[in-house]
Amino acid sequence: MIRCAIRLFNPLAALFVCVAIVPVAAFQGPFNPESILSGTAPLTFEGDLSSKLLEEAHADIERRIAEAPAKRAQFWNRDFSGAAAYNASIAPNRERLRRYLGVEDRSRPAVNYNQGLPDKYPQVGMEIFSTANEPALVAETEKYEVYQVRWPVLERVSGEGLLIRPKGKPVANVVVVPDADQTPEQMIGLAPGIALSSQIARKLAENGIQVLIPTLIDRGLLFPGQAKQQSRREWLYRQAFHMGKHLIGYEVQKVMAAIDWFEKAYSNDVKVGVAGYLEGGLIALYTAALDTRVDATLVSGYFQSRQNIWREPIYRNVWGILEEFGDAEIASMVAPRALAIEYSSIPEIWDGSRADSLMVYRHTGFKGKLQTPVPAEVQQEYQRLNTLVKSGFQKRKLFTGDKGNPVAFGSDAAVSGFAGWVGASRWKSGNDGAPAEKRSSFDPAERQFRQAKEIDEHVQNLLRISDYQRNEFFLYQAVPDLKKRTWSTKTYHPYLSPDGFAEKGNSFRQIFANDIIGRFPDKLTDPAPRSRKVYDMARWTGHEVLLNVFGDFSAAGVILIPKDLKEDEKRPVVVTQHGRNGVPGDVIAGNTSYNNIAGLLADQGFIVFVPYGLYRGEDRYRWLCRKANTVRKTLFSYALAQHEQILNWLNTLPQVDGKRIAFYGKSYGGEMAMRIPSILEGYSLSVCSGDFGDWSRKVADTRFGYGFMNSMEWEMPYFNMGSTFSYAEMAYLIFPRPFMVERGRQDLVQPDEWVAYEYEKVRYLYDVFGQKDKTDIEFFNGGHASKNDGVFRFLRKHLNWP
Repeated sequence: MIRCAIRLFNPLAALFVCVAIVPVAAFQGPFNPESILSGTAPLTFEGDLSSKLLEEAHADIERRIAEAPAKRAQFWNRDFSGAAAYNASIAPNRERLRRYLGVEDRSRPAVNYNQGLPDKYPQVGMEIFSTANEPALVAETEKYEVYQVRWPVLERVSGEGLLIRPKGKPVANVVVVPDADQTPEQMIGLAPGIALSSQIARKLAENGIQVLIPTLIDRGLLFPGQAKQQSRREWLYRQAFHMGKHLIGYEVQKVMAAIDWFEKAYSNDVKVGVAGYLEGGLIALYTAALDTRVDATLVSGYFQSRQNIWREPIYRNVWGILEEFGDAEIASMVAPRALAIEYSSIPEIWDGSRADSLMVYRHTGFKGKLQTPVPAEVQQEYQRLNTLVKSGFQKRKLFTGDKGNPVAFGSDAAVSGFAGWVGASRWKSGNDGAPAEKRSSFDPAERQFRQAKEIDEHVQNLLRISDYQRNEFFLYQAVPDLKKRTWSTKTYHPYLSPDGFAEKGNSFRQIFANDIIGRFPDKLTDPAPRSRKVYDMARWTGHEVLLNVFGDFSAAGVILIPKDLKEDEKRPVVVTQHGRNGVPGDVIAGNTSYNNIAGLLADQGFIVFVPYGLYRGEDRYRWLCRKANTVRKTLFSYALAQHEQILNWLNTLPQVDGKRIAFYGKSYGGEMAMRIPSILEGYSLSVCSGDFGDWSRKVADTRFGYGFMNSMEWEMPYFNMGSTFSYAEMAYLIFPRPFMVERGRQDLVQPDEWVAYEYEKVRYLYDVFGQKDKTDIEFFNGGHASKNDGVFRFLRKHLNWP
């Protein structure tokens, strides 16, 4: 996304603002009482304030992650009096995990936004298929037959892989989930790549067990050699996460749909098991945690402490996972059913670049890695499981090698133990050898493409209908008459006045703040402001200010105060927020694409505050968001706390009219202009510049070349925002306060038609409530820049400033 790369040169504005600047260094040195603001202490910090704030946020979130395991007990209320009682006691935990993974509950009706044919879940089934060139029977031995199969999962989504059917009644039904970079054929020996001793599916089939082997989405790169490179798994994760889904959830759903077929086709006396390795181990563990029909589970190459899950590949990023769940907690949800954990070695896997330093302030392309954990990490997590599930309540065992070291996956000890739990009482550990492949031209890459394409199309359809879904979620819940389109300003009920709508919006504000942005519950501390003079202009002075927020986390910015303020006079404030990789100086008098808006506003007599944003330093701020997601927080959680403290402090200044504090933001600052005033009602109005539009499409649309799906900006998806809040809904939370959009027609952030459509929904709301004079949009011929003219008129009008 183009942020602040386009420069506008306005010679008159540049001359007017910049001619009187005195270098910052002129105000440093011995303490001078006149160099600080009244009521503040001296600011003596030397260095980059934006880096300081970012490092403080990193330290704070790492502390919260470290404290998370000790706080998880508040989410659990386990009852060990019996299996039914236990499942009932952890049902709320299952529901939350299901929601974080985006796994749909097929027992509930499918959501329908179609006025014609209703949406329904597909029928349960298993299709054995052939092609014009290839037979359905893939291989055969004396003991079993191997078929290529597919099965329905969700609308537009199917599972695909191999079904191994014993020649005789199956002893049990088992889904064996390979790693993402393994194929079903390798798991049975039809293709090279897995040692005979690790071919779990073949071992089980030789013992009379029916085995289904699904295909997982692999880690192949879509854009190799480019800065925006991402794997197929990341490609699907990014778009799905924003729409309240997850690639992990889709793959869990495929296994659950296979269990549906097992349940339909076979009597309940045939047990069901799930086994998996590495990424497949993850899918097996999560499936068993959610689906009580799984009688026994084998997890190999996936069980350890997840405290550093944020350093694993990005497609494992699950919203809020560490707040409530570690591997031990998820494993506890398998109880009282049997669980085998095999500590096996895994290959070193890098997600993106191999430049793994997280301290850099540039884009490296590194998004995580996998490697075999040390024995202590596995043992300690297993011991945690022993403290969560009482002794004797569950059959479970940790399989390791000599002295607790890892084994090669699919060891006879682990597989035979698991097989015994699903009913294979006569285990044969011999090796009949791999079967022969009957297909001559089969290409697993084509199956991989089909599977990835189906998920992509499912998410893109969710995006297509998300506009209707968001209306049902917010607008039509707040004002049902708007859905009927029969309501007018002459007939509305008194409680549906503008203020009444705002009051109804409070519950949605809380959802947005707590479930989407992730508001901190921490009480703000005394700001203890510190300041120093950094500008001395003809009409105003500028002071850099540092404020405490909570703990060791701070906020900072530059306040511009006009020199013509009269005693006891209170003036309006405009908080102007810079964009990505910016600093306050860019907005004040940097002759950049902001067109010196902060300096010009101060010239016109406004008090102006320009905060430092946290989104500076490329990888470093992206990793802050990544870490925060693990405990249901985001980058904006910190920005929200900062602005809450900024408002508190501004309201203590004798020159400030607390009822006239406006927010203006451009680019990434425009994102702030939508999110922060939506939650903090202390901002009396908001202006979004260079960012407004259909945010859901901007983030998740795979066909928009300038969208985040096709960029290096991997931190932009926010869990389930696309199904609940786009920019119109955020503006509904700002209503009835004034709201404006500034839009350059050549701005590549979004096309004009997206901006116009999304804004028209906002204007509609203001209009039907008789408030259309409180909103405006200015289109101008220009790019990703501040034009200022219309914004100044809007600010003067709604801040009542001449």
